[in-house]
Amino acid sequence: MRKKRKPFYKSLRFWLILITALVVAGLCVAIAAELWGNGGNGKKDHGIFHHGQQEQQTFPPPETNPYEPLDFYYEDGYLTCGAGKSTLGIDVSYWQGEIDWQQVKDAGIEFVIIRAGYRGTGEGTLEADSTANANYEGAKAAGLKVGAYMFSQAITVEEAVEEAEFIMDLVKDWELDMPIVYDWEYINETARTANMDARTLTDCTKAFCQTVREAGYDTMIYFNADQSHKQMYLSELTEYGFWLAMYEPVMDYPYKIDMWQYTNQGTVPGIQGNVDINLLLHY
Repeated sequence: MRKKRKPFYKSLRFWLILITALVVAGLCVAIAAELWGNGGNGKKDHGIFHHGQQEQQTFPPPETNPYEPLDFYYEDGYLTCGAGKSTLGIDVSYWQGEIDWQQVKDAGIEFVIIRAGYRGTGEGTLEADSTANANYEGAKAAGLKVGAYMFSQAITVEEAVEEAEFIMDLVKDWELDMPIVYDWEYINETARTANMDARTLTDCTKAFCQTVREAGYDTMIYFNADQSHKQMYLSELTEYGFWLAMYEPVMDYPYKIDMWQYTNQGTVPGIQGNVDINLLLHY
């Protein structure tokens, strides 16, 4: 008696064919999605994402970082760049207390960015840094170049403009050698800025920088890498200086920056406790 053949759909061959077809179909869908997401040109995007959605490429991407990780190394305790000129500096606020600026200068520090004002993370009131003028006078007397920054917690364009006008009033009698910086930072989920979106933050940044520039000052934007990828449309801000906070032994950020805050736990003679140390890059 002939043995009854089992149905084809129960055979191993059938399942192998089915699985192969599903894998091929999945790959086709992924390739189509990649091409569609990049305008059908087959080119990869520039890696700028905001809350899980790719930015529409209506602006040119930021310039590519021209440095290699090995271009940076430590010399006499501080980071330097071997692929071009760089200048060592710090940024300070009330938290650094009283500073011996001559010791800072003698240690090789050439510039300082001073916090002149800030907006509170809760009520959102504007306040002057109580040590700002003393820091300015001490730094200038020691021969350091000086810039200023505003710690922002703005949640509207109007508040960003208010912050720009506030800091310019605070530094109106200062002789600035370096930019006025917009320093917006995410604090935590209870801060007034907890639900800030990329569109609003980018517009606030533009408003602050445009207001400062129109008044005749140079300006710069402070951010960390994660913030620049997820919370800002960085391509819309390339006309301003970029100041990156990245506390890593090497700088592998994909875009060209003007200044790198490479540590927030630096030690400098004349300052008790830790201080941020920065490397200004000259191209």
